[in-house]
Amino acid sequence: MFTPDELAGVVDLFGALTREELDAACSELAYRRGEEPPEGAVDEALSAFALVAFEADDETEELLAPGPAAFPTMPDGAEDLPHILDTETRAVDRAEVARAAEKRLRTEAARAVSAGDAERADELLDISYDIEAWGGVDLSGIRDRLDDADNKTN
Repeated sequence: MFTPDELAGVVDLFGALTREELDAACSELAYRRGEEPPEGAVDEALSAFALVAFEADDETEELLAPGPAAFPTMPDGAEDLPHILDTETRAVDRAEVARAAEKRLRTEAARAVSAGDAERADELLDISYDIEAWGGVDLSGIRDRLDDADNKTN
C-alpha cells in the first residue's frame, strides 16, 4: 500500500499527473514490489489533501498535484518511473492548485458542518492551516465555522 505522501512524491516527480497516469505508476511500483496495485489509495490521499485535483487550462483531463498536507516521499523504485511511463513532466500553476484546494475545503467544510461530523471538522480545521500557509489564502472564516461545529458536539 502506498501512503498519501508516497503518492504525492510520485506525482511531484512529474509535476502533475492524471488519475490514469498515477494509477499506471502505482501499478508499476506494486508490480516491482510483488504486490497488487492499491485500491483506494488515491482517494485517501485526496481526502487528506496530500493530493489536490484541479483543472488546468491546457489539459483535457483533471490533474492531480501534491497538496498542502503532503510531505512528498519517493517510494522505492519511483526514480525509474520517468523512464518507464510515457508521461511528460508538467509545469503546475501553484495558484491554480491552491484555488482548487480552497474550493474543495469550502465544500468539505460545509458538508462536515451540515452533517455534524466533528471528527472531519477537526481534520479540516488542521488542513485549513496547511492550505493557508501553502496557498497564501485567508481561511479564518472557514475555520470559525469548523470550530463552531466542533464545539457544538463537545
